[in-house]
Amino acid sequence: MLIRVDIDSPQPLYDQVAASIRADILAGALVPGDRLPSARDVAGALDINQHTVLHAYQRLRDEGLVDLRRGRGAVIAASAAPLVELAHQIDGLVRRAATLGVSAETVAGIVRTHRADAVLPPTPADHEEASA
Repeated sequence: MLIRVDIDSPQPLYDQVAASIRADILAGALVPGDRLPSARDVAGALDINQHTVLHAYQRLRDEGLVDLRRGRGAVIAASAAPLVELAHQIDGLVRRAATLGVSAETVAGIVRTHRADAVLPPTPADHEEASA
């Protein structure tokens, strides 16, 4: 696993770290049960603040992609497994749309519209909001 960040990018560093890990999950390079490097190790390797890495890990936890456990560190969650298949299906959808002359942005807009109408199962973040 290679995490890359661009210090000059306007995108926050924690978003870049999270995006890099998310991409590895979608590519199948990280699978459920894989341990992520400690926040200290990642911060040292990237020359960024350890709290920035922790923020990225927490964001991935909130998305249901990572389990954070004291003493065990950050581990790819079992709920991440279906995302690899879903990513392949999305790739196929985007390619099909392109053959029809429909842009990826239009497909994303359609997904957003359908998402607003869909009844989705609760996420871990929903559970936290309900208990607050």
